[in-house]
Amino acid sequence: MPDPIRPVSRTAWRVAVRRAEHQLLDRPLVLDDPIAVPILGGDTAAALRENPSAFERGPFDVYLRAFMVARARFAEDHLDAARDRGVRQYVILGAGLDTFAYRQGRVEPPLTIWEIDRPETQVWKQARLAAGGIPVPANLRFVAVDFENDVLPEALARAGFDPAAGAVFAWLGVTMYLTPEAIDRTLRAVAAAVGACGGIAFDYAMDRALMSPAGRAAFDALAARVERVGEPWRTTFDPTALASRLGTLGFGAVEDAGGDELNARYFAGRADGLRVGSLARMMWAGGTLSKVVR
Repeated sequence: MPDPIRPVSRTAWRVAVRRAEHQLLDRPLVLDDPIAVPILGGDTAAALRENPSAFERGPFDVYLRAFMVARARFAEDHLDAARDRGVRQYVILGAGLDTFAYRQGRVEPPLTIWEIDRPETQVWKQARLAAGGIPVPANLRFVAVDFENDVLPEALARAGFDPAAGAVFAWLGVTMYLTPEAIDRTLRAVAAAVGACGGIAFDYAMDRALMSPAGRAAFDALAARVERVGEPWRTTFDPTALASRLGTLGFGAVEDAGGDELNARYFAGRADGLRVGSLARMMWAGGTLSKVVR
């Protein structure tokens, strides 16, 4: 896949490609993202426009494409609802090539956005933005963090985050790559920062033991794929145990959404059959006044 600015994370790159493919292959759009194709760069964007299916590699890819856009919609829907409740801060953990900050449609009320990621990933992303002529909005802050070793609250505080003001956090495509200890540490810090009206939206891989034989075969194939590029999965969850754990970490409202719930919400009535699978799920963990988005 041509790329003049070499990716530092192959998984972040593949997520970005799938969001771009969605813009060109699928109708109606689940996630309307005019930045998804340009952020990939000239050669890759041109190749996708010529043949949007060129980078599909197997039978799982259509389900992955659907999940990439569904999880972004899930997080952004919760953000929109939280803004109506008075939240004015949005933190994107492990931002990768996330495009929300560069396609903000809603102007009021004002929102400050923090993109959190490894230093090398942020340098790579900023090079992509510059090469694509994509301006960095004034309400965006870049914060370099290593989730395994850095203290998130301290990094956010240095960047001007106000923990007393509440926030929505998005943590997409990250938890499965971290240790349980790093996940707990991050969630505990987030619980202390979201306030009564905010929360966190994140995806997670379901415990392999809870899957059907077909699900386990798909899980093993995808796990092997990411391990080959040096980014192995480390953590999976039992949904019931995770929901209980979130309560002990300090969250109030909890919404767990699997394939059936996501398909009913975002893919119902489609003629093209686009839908998510069952390997990963979405979670919303909110403060005491955080409401579930339906």
